[in-house]
Amino acid sequence: MPKGCRRRIKKCFGKGRKFPVICSLNSSGPSVGIIQKQGIQNTVISYAGMALGYVNTILLMPNFLTTEQVGLTTLLVSLATMFAQFSALGFGNMSIRFFPHFRNKEKQHHGFLFLLLSVPMLGFLLVTGLFILLKPKILAHYADKNADLLLEYYYYIVVLAFFTLLYMLQEAYLKSLYKTVVPSFVQDFLLRLLISLSVTVYALGWIDFKQFVLLFIGVNSITSLVLLVYIVFLKQFFIRPSRQAFSIRPIGEIIAYGLFAFTGNISATIINTVDSLMILDYLSLSEVGIYRVAVIVTSAIAVPGRSMLKIVVPQVSDYWKNNDMKAMDVIYKRVTSVNLVICSLVFIGIWANIDNIFSILPKDYAGGKYVFFFMGLARLFDMATGINGSILLTSPKYRYDLLFSVLLAALTIFTNYIFIPIYGINGAAFASMLTYFAINLLRLGFVWYVYKIQPFGWQSLLLLGIATLAFALSTMIPVLPDVWLDIVMRSAAIVVLYGFLILFLKASPDATRLWQTIRSRIL
Repeated sequence: MPKGCRRRIKKCFGKGRKFPVICSLNSSGPSVGIIQKQGIQNTVISYAGMALGYVNTILLMPNFLTTEQVGLTTLLVSLATMFAQFSALGFGNMSIRFFPHFRNKEKQHHGFLFLLLSVPMLGFLLVTGLFILLKPKILAHYADKNADLLLEYYYYIVVLAFFTLLYMLQEAYLKSLYKTVVPSFVQDFLLRLLISLSVTVYALGWIDFKQFVLLFIGVNSITSLVLLVYIVFLKQFFIRPSRQAFSIRPIGEIIAYGLFAFTGNISATIINTVDSLMILDYLSLSEVGIYRVAVIVTSAIAVPGRSMLKIVVPQVSDYWKNNDMKAMDVIYKRVTSVNLVICSLVFIGIWANIDNIFSILPKDYAGGKYVFFFMGLARLFDMATGINGSILLTSPKYRYDLLFSVLLAALTIFTNYIFIPIYGINGAAFASMLTYFAINLLRLGFVWYVYKIQPFGWQSLLLLGIATLAFALSTMIPVLPDVWLDIVMRSAAIVVLYGFLILFLKASPDATRLWQTIRSRIL
């Protein structure tokens, strides 16, 4: 083994460490500590953005927009995302998998950015044509389903989808360059700040609702323009085509992977979007608004995992390139451990305060309480199973992930068809929970069977037990008369209980090291 690698491994593992810090063991990846540093930065940005998101979701939009108007804004974003996924033809995933082979700044990455952008733009033109041709049938289908507001803004979806597609592709490119902090800031903080300002302007009566929708689409489109400026600033905007792009890797292999990823992405989009569409189909646009607000509340649970994934996924791709399964096993366990600690705390913290949260919302939203419970469990399990999907999707066995995704998309449609007519929006949330559990169990089992790595240990069960105990103890706290004071005191008690139990029982090496660092600096 080269001396440089030995030094890196020694620095990563250290003496007596069971869980090494996440680091790169190869020259093509980021330097030691980059993943950890950017993961922390992304998490801080995401939680700051989440605070703004909660202001939008709980205080501003429900109080100044009707449930139908809230349903429209959330559905516009969901439909634009689906539109963009169809247009992308899987090329966002292609960037993560193949960019390590193209990476060479002196040679402008062999024309990779041109390849990444050009094919999806062709796809966008095709999907737009289909979208226009299908308009009469879509209008006829939703004519009697209380969806007039959505139909009124039908073509706005095309504009939003274009900028959503551009953002997705640029974000994938920046991930491959290990530049994840600015995209996180733009998407998780800046966008939400601009939405807050947009709702405030509407609430003050300075614009009408139609102008608000235009402004809402405008601020959602700004993110892609900011990333474009950032790529130019990094001097990585190499848009000139190059013949070398077709010789680095066989173009047939790239297209084949893109098409497989495309089908998988469409399945994932169906899993994430079909619930809202079927609620609109069976119920109304107002119920979509109530459902989406409750789902957005659960987004806090996924923040740590998503922040970590932005930098971890390109590293996983590099590990596959170097066939470094030991490093893969390390990062798999580490990400799962960190996610389980943080996401469990967030879940029990919100569920302990769920009545307080819904007391702040207008009474129309009270039906979303158990939507949060089912979707919260779904997100917790999704984060707790670590990076199984990313490992599989960037592996030589990526075709199996397509099979899993297609099966789960069918399961999503079937379970929503069964449960929504009976249980309404709670049925949609329960159906989504079943889907999340199923797809992660399939991926987890497959990666374990084929590659002999899995992320769990006895500490995982201990962490879940600690979370359950901390929540149970928090229910014994008397309800305070002021809702905000109750939220603060109850949340603080949970954090103290949870943190004490984890440190006392030594359930998380990461938490123990963090506490020792803080204590040494304070004392």
